[in-house]
Amino acid sequence: MKALTDFLGALSPRHDGTQKAAAEPPAADNETLLPHEREFHHAAKMNNLETMEKLLRKNVNINAVNTLQRTALHFAVAGNHVSTVDFLLHHKARVDVADKHGLMAIHLAAWSGNLDIMRMLVKAGADQKATNQEGRNVLHFAALNNNVDIVDYLLQELQLKDLNKQDEKGKKAFLLAAEKGHVEMIYNLISLKLFTSEKDKEGNTAVHLAAKNGHCEVLEVLLNQWKEINELNQNGETPFYLAVEGGHEKCAELLLEAGSDINISNKHNSNALHIATRHGHTSLVRFLISKNINLVPKPEQNSPLHLAVLNNHLPVVISLLDANHDINTLNPKQQTPLHLAADLGNVELVELLLKAGCDLKIADKEHLENHVDAPDFSLVFKQDHSAQTKQIRYCLWNLAYNQLKPQEWKTLALFWKFTEEQIKAIEEQWTGKKSYKEHGHRMLLIWLHGVLLAHQNPVKYIYEDLVHVGFQQVADKIRAEMSPEMDSRKCAVS
Repeated sequence: MKALTDFLGALSPRHDGTQKAAAEPPAADNETLLPHEREFHHAAKMNNLETMEKLLRKNVNINAVNTLQRTALHFAVAGNHVSTVDFLLHHKARVDVADKHGLMAIHLAAWSGNLDIMRMLVKAGADQKATNQEGRNVLHFAALNNNVDIVDYLLQELQLKDLNKQDEKGKKAFLLAAEKGHVEMIYNLISLKLFTSEKDKEGNTAVHLAAKNGHCEVLEVLLNQWKEINELNQNGETPFYLAVEGGHEKCAELLLEAGSDINISNKHNSNALHIATRHGHTSLVRFLISKNINLVPKPEQNSPLHLAVLNNHLPVVISLLDANHDINTLNPKQQTPLHLAADLGNVELVELLLKAGCDLKIADKEHLENHVDAPDFSLVFKQDHSAQTKQIRYCLWNLAYNQLKPQEWKTLALFWKFTEEQIKAIEEQWTGKKSYKEHGHRMLLIWLHGVLLAHQNPVKYIYEDLVHVGFQQVADKIRAEMSPEMDSRKCAVS
């Protein structure tokens, strides 16, 4: 599909019927062409019959192919140039040439929807059942681009019923039309008795595909034909789940009205509320709550409130709290939402959860803050973006990402009296071979926050503390980076 859209990008007709300007292909595409052949291809794109006739008198190869195995006929058909196609066919242009991706001229005609060109190609002997590398034939391409006239010609005039086959992904024309949201095509295929409730290779029916892509009009048509509305695909997802995942509230509403089970979970034990929460679809979260979706999580998973906190979706958190979601619910790691908000350093969410009445006996205070000596600071903080601290923040970033070696950030953290639990909380936020850089940066920002709250000079402290723990060279680099004008007055926060 990508090969076709890339090819037609500058050539295919716009939806309003106007023609895009044809662009020269990359030079690499024309490496196999002689100068006259290259000029001939360009003339075919531009519908320039005069140039084409001149070049044919010079015996140009009408069937010359570029690096991607495309001929002048490919470009003429893609450009919807009827007169150029007619000219090429009358001069014996080959109709059976497949490009690098298996695309033939007849596929392009089905996609562009020009019935005159399609008739010309069929009359010239084009293979009406040819498929590209994705296993798609002319019926697939016509359905993909909502070309009803082409479908009627193929199925009613030519009686090519055996074109109704699955492509390499298991999709027949009906599923492709549903996936693209082509209502007219859906109606047409139903009238031609090509309606199907079959699934593609991922277990998706036409209803799954329409719901996933938010095609409400198609969905309404399909639901009038459908029997089993809660069918699962290979991921254990219902059409309703996919509609919610895509943020398509109208589709979700239609499916509920048709009898969808709101609480069915996928194979990962995630239901519609979990996925709406994870993606921050606030209006859908409210909609699901209004439809009495189950708010109680299974023991082995995070609750919707945990997920909202983890993904920093404040409006979703508020919606869940308004719905009386259990604020003290524990996840598999025995953490409350307040634990997560504190460990992530999200002051706004911590304050919201505290005001909402979370039980501090459950969310023990050790997760919320840690007071240390000179200077005092909290593990939870709102990151500073002020211009006054820009230079020191850059130096701390450089320190974490370019100067500290693995584990060295922990040496500083322990010197500044971070607890083992706080260090572990920082480490859990990133994984990978170079995650120590993110860990160090996070720790340094927390430290900076505490220094600024104590109205002390971070430049002085970072230099002295680096020296104290044995990082003299790094300390000297930090001091050299800092501007002479940087003093405690510029760094202090009132």
